[in-house]
Amino acid sequence: MPMYAKLGLAVALALVLSFAVTPAVKWFAHRVGAIDVPKDSRRIHKEPIPRLGGLAILIGFLVSVLLLADITQQIQGILLGAVVIIIIGVIDDIIPLPALVKFLVQIIAALIAVWHGVVIVAFSNPIVFSDAKYILLSSFSIPITVIWIVAITNSVNLIDGLDGLAVGVSIISAVVMLVISLMISDPNVALIMAALAGACLGFLPYNFNPAKIFMGDTGALLLGYILATMSILGLFKFYAVVSFAAPFLVLALPLFDTSFAFLRRLLKGKNPMSPDRGHFHHRLIDLGLSQKQAVVILYVISGFLGLVAVVVATSDEVRALILVAALVIAAIIVIIVSKGKWKK
Repeated sequence: MPMYAKLGLAVALALVLSFAVTPAVKWFAHRVGAIDVPKDSRRIHKEPIPRLGGLAILIGFLVSVLLLADITQQIQGILLGAVVIIIIGVIDDIIPLPALVKFLVQIIAALIAVWHGVVIVAFSNPIVFSDAKYILLSSFSIPITVIWIVAITNSVNLIDGLDGLAVGVSIISAVVMLVISLMISDPNVALIMAALAGACLGFLPYNFNPAKIFMGDTGALLLGYILATMSILGLFKFYAVVSFAAPFLVLALPLFDTSFAFLRRLLKGKNPMSPDRGHFHHRLIDLGLSQKQAVVILYVISGFLGLVAVVVATSDEVRALILVAALVIAAIIVIIVSKGKWKK
């Protein structure tokens, strides 16, 4: 089967399955009491909404991958780690767990992937004018890999605060990684990203505002884990041709929001893991935007950064210029949103 036809089939199969099983997952969530009840100011919705939607994404993604992708040792490790992530996510959606427990389980899932060979061994030198083109991590490779996987997993979970936000940003990230994987001739990673994008697209109609079901920690942790581990195979693995900036730009929105949240809480003397209403999406809502407007704006930002990642992955000459421009634009957006001066 031609590669592009296979990619299309992966998207279509995952999309149809995810879309078809979501009503059953919604029914199941009601049966087991996995309901998100708005009980604090962080929650934007006003009525109780079922969680566990991540199970629908998992089913669409997993069936598509198992039927169409090449299940290498590394992919086996990623899928096994994903099972661990799903289990803790389902439990947390039904019976909320302490943050420390979830954090430790995420480390275990990351180590499962590492044990199967999903490791960042090197990356291109971010100092574009340096004679050293690559940085080898040596003994730091495993801890840096675990930090990367856990950080991205949590970052996607933390931006899941508006209807359709996390799943939409994940679609954009998956598509960008798919494009870069095709450019660097890694069709298996591209196929898996196609399956992930398709599964998310099938779930999006139920999750976009007004949401009928949330994907919950089950979905947010799964998406973060898959994007983190697959970025290692599809971006960091090709450090000789893919810029250091590319994987960070692909996942820039959740990474930046999480980093900003941790810094903000530390400066206020709070536990960096404690939830608050200071995320990017909260600030946009507080400026008077509707959920749909805020989500679309964040889609556009994520899409722009993804486009920059594609360009950076293919052009040595303009790499530094584009990276500086992207950082300047991101800084301007942060300043405007943080100061709350943008009016509807």
